[in-house]
Amino acid sequence: MDLPRVTWRKSTRSGSSGNCIEVAAPSQVVMVRDSKDRQGPVLSFTAHQWTGFVQGIKAGTFNA
Repeated sequence: MDLPRVTWRKSTRSGSSGNCIEVAAPSQVVMVRDSKDRQGPVLSFTAHQWTGFVQGIKAGTFNA
């Protein structure tokens, strides 16, 4: 996949602390990277996996 052509988005709720991720969703994949290390590793998930993750966050599944 040609990553330079991917449109990355950062949450509007991200503060100025720099502890953010960016998300891109080309085609059938959702990709995530550290906004401070744009040349670093990229995690990729299926759309189904990403939806499940977001639903888990909203439900409080990952709260400590």
